[in-house]
Amino acid sequence: MPKFCANLSWLFTDLPFMERFKTAKEAGFDAVEVLFPYDCPAQEMRDQLVWNALTFVLMNCPPPNATGGPQGFAAIPGLQDRFRRDFDRTLRYAQVLKPRHIHIMAGASEGPDAEACFTDNLRWAAARAPKQSLTIEPINRQDMPGYFLADYDLAARILDAVAAPNLGLQFDAFHAHRITGDVMGTWAAHGARARHIQVAGFPGRNEPTGGEIDYPAFFARLDAGGYAGWISGEYAPAGPTEAGLGWMR
Repeated sequence: MPKFCANLSWLFTDLPFMERFKTAKEAGFDAVEVLFPYDCPAQEMRDQLVWNALTFVLMNCPPPNATGGPQGFAAIPGLQDRFRRDFDRTLRYAQVLKPRHIHIMAGASEGPDAEACFTDNLRWAAARAPKQSLTIEPINRQDMPGYFLADYDLAARILDAVAAPNLGLQFDAFHAHRITGDVMGTWAAHGARARHIQVAGFPGRNEPTGGEIDYPAFFARLDAGGYAGWISGEYAPAGPTEAGLGWMR
């Protein structure tokens, strides 16, 4: 059976943020992720993780507020210093929160210069934090216009170019379906590189049930292939979060 994780930036949002940790545990989760935890004191979050015996799986870098600002600078030529300052701030949070993975966001850019910039920044980050698992995630441009990393073959090429043992793929099935229309085929081609998975229904990005993605078949494929990482529910619940958790069972 896959190991499921709650994305507290998307789930249980009717509750104050710090209450979501306990509620996630009570709902059956043993792990959580938070996309942008930087507006909250790191030690308070760490306390919630410890008190509720939760594994902290993932956070994003760079650390803007989740208020509509640019989400990523790593692939934007000319902003290398900005990226590196932000990465160091992320590492300071990570020292307290101890995430399994840090997702490095590319930002909106395009072209060979952007690819070279992203590759150089990832190589620098992997060397800067050699014991920290880092991920990159293809994100579709309908939901995030202009996002540089919107192609799995491009992600594979960059991972090969960086060739760092602590850098891998973050596989979001919702984005994979919107990018390729074929979650199973995309996983067959690129799943061996994946360290973390996120799921949501398609097209509505609600619970991962029904819709165009056959999640029971996908989960069975992961089990059969020996995937040992976490699978995070990163979706907008159609109603109360607890009422829609049947997908985990």
